[in-house]
Amino acid sequence: MEILPFLLAPFLASLILTGIHAYLGVHVVERGVIFVDLALAQIAALGATIAILIGMDPHGVGAYWLSLGFTFVGAAVFAFARTRRGHIPQEAFIGIAYAVASATAILAMSKATGETEHLKDMLVGNILAVSMHDVAKTAVLYGVIGLFHYIFRKQFLLISTDIEQAEARGLNIRFWDFLFYASFGFVVTSSVAIAGVLLVFCYLVVPSVGAMLFADRIGRRLAIGWTMGTLVSALGVFFSVWKDLPTGATIVCTFGGVLIVMFLVHLLFFHGREAHVLQGAVSAENHKERVLHGKG
Repeated sequence: MEILPFLLAPFLASLILTGIHAYLGVHVVERGVIFVDLALAQIAALGATIAILIGMDPHGVGAYWLSLGFTFVGAAVFAFARTRRGHIPQEAFIGIAYAVASATAILAMSKATGETEHLKDMLVGNILAVSMHDVAKTAVLYGVIGLFHYIFRKQFLLISTDIEQAEARGLNIRFWDFLFYASFGFVVTSSVAIAGVLLVFCYLVVPSVGAMLFADRIGRRLAIGWTMGTLVSALGVFFSVWKDLPTGATIVCTFGGVLIVMFLVHLLFFHGREAHVLQGAVSAENHKERVLHGKG
């Protein structure tokens, strides 16, 4: 009971991260650009690293806006790289951007010797250190981003799920892609500062993948993803404090463990049932053919 007040801010932060990232994850999985969050998060971390290197306060407004500027550049590159008839997959550009951003961050880190702990937090996160002020500020920002996506939900969902239909309706794919990735950049820049690159990636992808095991509709996927993210966040923070483990890495491993359990449940109860139904349908069709053949 003594640690509950201490865990309140980290748990609320994890709920906020779950809410926005589970939604964005639906778009990312539908687009097939699984590593875009990891790439944008690494680009945001690179911006923060450069800010430290040139003498900015890592927790200051200047460092935040420089990091955000880097993500906007990445958003423009990813939006321009996506074409339905392009012969180079968009995922290739995303992978290259991640590799270059990672290598550049490593080079910058070698010169920023005075802030190594902060740079480490950007990679693995330190969500236990989040304050209620940070939680409130992040909640307001993500609320604005969520409202923006709700207002333009039809356009965003259409370019994510059916690009041919979006083009047929006259939508400018690159323009709406840039708006999507730019809003994504706002989220990632703030999330990396709270949770680190790896945890941000897990919050984006794992709940969406887990939800796809049990649901096809967007609404059900969101419900499952939000539920999964909430439970995993609570378990991860608790295990971290209980066993005195790094919080970000603990939550990431908890995500992996829960996803494995969900996959086994799907394999045992849902996949088997689907296979049984399919087998029954095939048997009925074969019986029908035998009957018709017998009549002939």
